[in-house]
Amino acid sequence: LPFEERWPGVMEGALAKAGRPVRVVEDCLNGRRTVWEDPFKPGRNGLAGLEQRIEIHSPLALVVLMLGTNDFQSMHPHTAWHAAQGIATLVGAVRRAPIEPGMPVPPVLIVAPPPIESPRGPIAAKFANAAAKSVGLASAYKEAAAELDCYFFDAGAVTDASIVDGVHLDADQHLRLGQSLAGFIAKLPVLR
Repeated sequence: LPFEERWPGVMEGALAKAGRPVRVVEDCLNGRRTVWEDPFKPGRNGLAGLEQRIEIHSPLALVVLMLGTNDFQSMHPHTAWHAAQGIATLVGAVRRAPIEPGMPVPPVLIVAPPPIESPRGPIAAKFANAAAKSVGLASAYKEAAAELDCYFFDAGAVTDASIVDGVHLDADQHLRLGQSLAGFIAKLPVLR
């Protein structure tokens, strides 16, 4: 999908329409995990280079982290607790990024991805047992967010996973998530 149809672009457009113009810098990568590598596709560790990406784009009003789904791929034994530890590690990296003196450390919004359903199609083997391993992800992320003084949003409260593959988001789900996040973020003190 083009940027304006993916949830970050939908969110940017909805915030602009609501009189809260922002520039969303999207940093998506297919297969990215929180802090683990993909043994078959190198460069998928979300921690690698995160501090530098924060530095590049600073000052930032808010950092939104929505990772974790790929932590449950079949080659990993991880649970929701592991993914929450990964998210916590990413929050730490955001907070220690070498930003210029006087720039504020950006607040972080942790978004729990929608629950994985029954993986279907070409990705079924890659996500075998992912639904079971990821049980409790939103709760684990909510707890981590509270401990880390981060904002929290449960994407599963506004959309399910894809009806096509059971893991990703379809176009209508990107729309719902982007609009819902825009409404949530518009109320945060970071945009006032």
